[in-house]
Amino acid sequence: MNKGVAVVTGASRGAGQGIARALGAAGYTVYVTGRSQTPDASPLGGTIHETAAQVTAAGGRGIAFACDHADDEAVRDLFATVERDEGRLDILVNNAAAVSSDLIEKSPFWTRPVGMADIITVGLRSSYIAAHAAAPLLVAKPGSLLIFTSAPGAVNYAHGPAYGAQKAGTDKMAADMAVELRPFGVASVSIWMGLLKTARSAASMAEKPGQFDFLLPYMETPDFTGRLIAAMHSDPDIMALSGRTVIGAEQAREYGVLDLDGNSPDSLRPVVGGPFKYDDLIID
Repeated sequence: MNKGVAVVTGASRGAGQGIARALGAAGYTVYVTGRSQTPDASPLGGTIHETAAQVTAAGGRGIAFACDHADDEAVRDLFATVERDEGRLDILVNNAAAVSSDLIEKSPFWTRPVGMADIITVGLRSSYIAAHAAAPLLVAKPGSLLIFTSAPGAVNYAHGPAYGAQKAGTDKMAADMAVELRPFGVASVSIWMGLLKTARSAASMAEKPGQFDFLLPYMETPDFTGRLIAAMHSDPDIMALSGRTVIGAEQAREYGVLDLDGNSPDSLRPVVGGPFKYDDLIID
């Protein structure tokens, strides 16, 4: 049974790949976007075609769509294609980000490549463009869901100012878009994921032995967030979460969502604190 149509950006590997795969397992048609079309396109491997095949194998319908999220017109073409071929959009997961290999270097921002700032372009700005292009489809169907993947770097220092600005901006963007989407019955939510079990995190931990050991009890698969998103989309009271930034592990416990191993990951709140609560004041 087709539960609906989802777009997951930046899904050739990592968080996006797991989210797309889990949505496929829940019965969704999933458009998998990203630049990697061949295994050698990234040192971390992974392609949009591999992810789309995993979505289909999991029980959904995976569709690979090559898209550079730094290219606004390519993003608009993506959603024009979804509208033409599907006639609907139920979930947009804004996950694409330009993550630098220098992210975990412990040095001042001015000594690192200026390209670190690309995460603000492909991460924050690209999420705005994707939401802008997707909104007409989302608002046409009450109950649709706009999701942003985020992290505790929104409220504490992590990996430098470019990373922090992108995460803080992501959470605020989700909150502000929620204000304008609410009259249409569309929820906008930012999710703090835990430490993900991905090829990137494995490589980072290998490069910096012991640096991230304190986070090991909080590790989760990227599929876990996808399972949570599916549960959120099925929640008749999802608008109660709209505008909020939630810690994935905490919200999953509310729904009874478990990770692939059958366990419930711990919340990072005791280690990193909680999301910022924005004021309810609306100034038009």
